[in-house]
Amino acid sequence: MKIPILYEDEYILALDKPSGLLVHADGRSKEPTLVDWINENYPDLKGVGEEQTLQSGEKVRRPGIVHRLDKETSGVIIVAKTKEAHQFFKEQFKSRNVEKIYNAVVWGNFNPSISLRAGEISGVINKPIGKSAGDFRRWSAEHGAKGEIREAVTEYKVLAQRSFSEVGLAQGEASENKLAYLEIRPKTGRTHQIRVHLKSISHPVVCDKLYAPNKICDEKECLGFNRMALHALSIKLELPNHTHIKIESPLPPEFERAQKLLKNG
Repeated sequence: MKIPILYEDEYILALDKPSGLLVHADGRSKEPTLVDWINENYPDLKGVGEEQTLQSGEKVRRPGIVHRLDKETSGVIIVAKTKEAHQFFKEQFKSRNVEKIYNAVVWGNFNPSISLRAGEISGVINKPIGKSAGDFRRWSAEHGAKGEIREAVTEYKVLAQRSFSEVGLAQGEASENKLAYLEIRPKTGRTHQIRVHLKSISHPVVCDKLYAPNKICDEKECLGFNRMALHALSIKLELPNHTHIKIESPLPPEFERAQKLLKNG
């Protein structure tokens, strides 16, 4: 595996995680993980961080991992290089002093009657999240969620949106796909939060096979996406020496193309 390093100093290692890579073992698959890469390239970090207990009861080490990204989400992820730095960053995430920005392409248009200009359409999703009553793999912001119900807040802004009309030549049937490009700022850090919140307002992420299993995931009809269209664009935080830093991940080509098409047609 080749994992791009976005930033590194004595406290922190910021990596550009590709889509399709697990952060750590899930107890089910044997595929390579980001933790494998860290163990191979930074063996001194094995004692940094905490163990995590999987649903199977298996315990896995998470060397330096402060937060996580879903397997299909790409972008910046932070790894602490010392125990002291790990605790420092952990407290920042807990107190919500870390600013995270994501980009996503979602199904549907927002307020289609409004003439869209940059930043004109925005909103806040303030819905608590619990476990789905119907699928153990999912979380839910809907009535009937079970287990511990935790506060969750997500801000979003529509950067571009458009409707695409296509005609199936064989059947002569017309169809219309509506897609939007969002900037997203999660204010809390719940598991699957962005995906769950967007689904709850009927704008699921394109190619999210867990939360939008009945939606198409075809490169032709999904602006070139054959992976979940969610990217961790940047993280802004404070270092232990009290300087502030913003770390950015370059937009993958499919996101650049989608943004251009949705803005300009």
